Amino acid sequence: MSVGAKLGIGLLRLVYRLPLGVQAALGRGLGALGYALAGSRRRIALRNVALCFPHLDAQERRRLVREHFGWLFRSLIERGLLWYAPAQRLRKLIHVEGDVGLAERSPRPVMWLVPHFVGLDVAGVATQLFQKQKVGSIYQAQSNPVWDAEIRKGRLRFGQGDVFARSERALPLVRAIMRGWAFFNLPDMDFGIKDAAFVPFFDVPAATLLAPARMARSLDMVVQPVVVEMLPGGQGYKVKFLPPWDDWPTGDLEADAASMNRWIEEEIRHCPAQYLWVHKRFKTRPPGQPSLYG
Repeated sequence: MSVGAKLGIGLLRLVYRLPLGVQAALGRGLGALGYALAGSRRRIALRNVALCFPHLDAQERRRLVREHFGWLFRSLIERGLLWYAPAQRLRKLIHVEGDVGLAERSPRPVMWLVPHFVGLDVAGVATQLFQKQKVGSIYQAQSNPVWDAEIRKGRLRFGQGDVFARSERALPLVRAIMRGWAFFNLPDMDFGIKDAAFVPFFDVPAATLLAPARMARSLDMVVQPVVVEMLPGGQGYKVKFLPPWDDWPTGDLEADAASMNRWIEEEIRHCPAQYLWVHKRFKTRPPGQPSLYG
């Protein structure tokens, strides 16, 4: 397994030197291959799209998922660019919109809400290159120690904070936030019913985390949504730091989770092929309801 990881890392270290347009073409080609061969993930994506966009016919759903695989594999190939390319090159490719410096100026700690679009790692780099506040984030530790070490090294190479494994206790992250660190929060995955509620996501009940609203309220955080869009060919990336929410959280955790999902839905409609459809967003079901994935 480590041999495979080392080969993958070697490929990323080789490919990142290519022009972005070439990397994009390579990613799209691998995406077409992935769509054909990765049957399980293809079926998950098709099922998610059918649930979220029931107005699309079968051909339209397949077209959307094929496009999604192209963006997904682009994001994987271009991870090397984010991990190894000089900061000067990245600053030219990452186009930032909005108030990226809010966390530096705010007397209260800032929570960035960053939904799972395929380019979200670009937002992580943007928070380190275009502002100076330290950043904490939670990540899923990898079973392969070689990959895990490379991911950590790549995400922390600019020395702007730390990442905390999801399996660890939350106390180190909370302490960092209390010292003024910003929190790069990914709020839209299904981690089961623990500390979650079933609220609509495209009119389908989805186990949605209550922790973002609870943490924002208990730590008196400013909540600023952030969305990433990968641009075609060699044009780079757009990272939008949107205006902070002045009416969230409200104190009603389920209502806050529902309004967060509605916002994510709106962003997905702007760029549907770049959302992470290969994740089983509806894996956890309300009691008595069967699996939606068969």
